[in-house]
Order: sequence, then structure tokens, then C-alpha cells
Amino acid sequence: MSHVEFFDSHCHIDPMRYGGDIEDVIARARAVGVSRMTVVGTRAADSEAAVRLSEKEEGVFCAAGVHPNDADDVDEEEWSRVRSLIDSGKVIAVGETGLDWFRAVASRESQTLFFERHIALSQSTGLPLIIHTRNSIRDVLDILTKAVQKAPTTGVLHAFSGTAEEAAEAIGLGFFLGFAGMVTFRSAETLREVAKTVPLNRLLVETDSPFLSPEPLRGKRNEPSHVVHTAHCLANIRGETLEVLAAATTANACRLFKVNCQ
Repeated sequence: MSHVEFFDSHCHIDPMRYGGDIEDVIARARAVGVSRMTVVGTRAADSEAAVRLSEKEEGVFCAAGVHPNDADDVDEEEWSRVRSLIDSGKVIAVGETGLDWFRAVASRESQTLFFERHIALSQSTGLPLIIHTRNSIRDVLDILTKAVQKAPTTGVLHAFSGTAEEAAEAIGLGFFLGFAGMVTFRSAETLREVAKTVPLNRLLVETDSPFLSPEPLRGKRNEPSHVVHTAHCLANIRGETLEVLAAATTANACRLFKVNCQ
């Protein structure tokens, strides 16, 4: 399968989550054709770790941001560290940001404030957004609709789990949709039906490592090499070859993140 290349558009491989395993994790990814990955920050510390990893490893890119579930815990000093990474030219995206009404561990006010701050940074730098939505997609789409009216705004709704109508609305606003291991779950028939409706030029694959391990690896720690399972699932349900789906999702990620695919 070495001629098929994949781009894991969203993972969290950093020392806090993987200890000393990172080099082995990256090697396993490369061995199955995952030639590129975006390591996504959720706080200042793992955003900084993502930048360091991207400077050391070919094909590893990074994003900096504050996860909505952490919005209550981030003070202005920490936010300034995240902002400086975004302004440094070393990151390819702003996030992970968004809204999470499911866990509700951070106040809606804090989450909304930080989401809007990330959007403003995305618009001022031209970097795409990486957006987390959980039980919040209506509010996320409403905020993005207003943002797009003010200034050019793009990005990806990662680990997408919304309806076909919500998918179409996000695509209409100029966003991409990332599908993670959830789409492979036996219980995810509805999500697979949604994934069939997404235009090939708006589709991304991701792992969200170490979370959301796909079938048949549920219950194990996820890692970028496992994106192949998600890609296989999407190709099968959409009636596309793995080669076509891999090439398209890689090209889409390179286009969204403005990185060289050659």
C-alpha cells in the first residue's frame, strides 16, 4: 500500500499523551502511508510541543489553540502564549476551538469568548480554523455564518457528527468536514449516510489520536497509522477506491492548510 498516501488532518501526539513513544508512533504511521499529519494543540503547553515536533519531523504540521473544555482554565498569560505561536508563522491552523455543550465543563460564556477570539485570529492571519462541536453545531454554524459575512473565514469541522443538512450548511459557508473513527462504529449507520453526501473535494480524514479509535481497534489508544481504517470505511461506503479517497483527502488537507503536497 506504499503508493497510497494519507494525511491525518487532526491528531494530538505530544509528550503529555504519548511519553517517549512519539518517534515509534510516527514511524508506524509512515510505514502504512500516512505521510502527513497535523498535530493540534488544546492548551499553550501542547501547542508549544506540537510546534517543536513539527520543526523536527518531516510531514508533521501543527496548530495552536485552546480547547473549549479548557476555556475556564486559561488566563491571559497562557492565551498570549497561544497567540504568539499563531503569530509566529510556525503553525498552519488556529485551534482546536469551538463549543462543547455536551461536557459543559467550561462556561458557555468562556467558550464563546475564546471561539470568537480564535475566529478573529484566523481572519487576521489567514490561517484556517480547526473546530470542535459537540451538541453545539447549531450555535457554531450561527457564529460562523456571522464571521464569514465580516471577513474571509475557512477551516474544518473536525470529527464531524452532524446531519446531512448541517454538513451542507457548513460546506456552503466554505468549510471542510473531517471524519474520524466514529464513522467506523457499528452504531454509526446514520453518520455513514451523512458521509456519503459530502462532496469529495470537502472531505478530510483524521484520527483525533489518542481518542476515537476506529473499528476494529476500539478500546485501544489511537494513533495516526489507524487513519487507514477510517479511510477504508469511507471509501467503501462512498463507492470510491481507497486510492481515489486517499489522494483527494490528502489534496484537500494540503489545500486547506496551505502546505506543499509535492
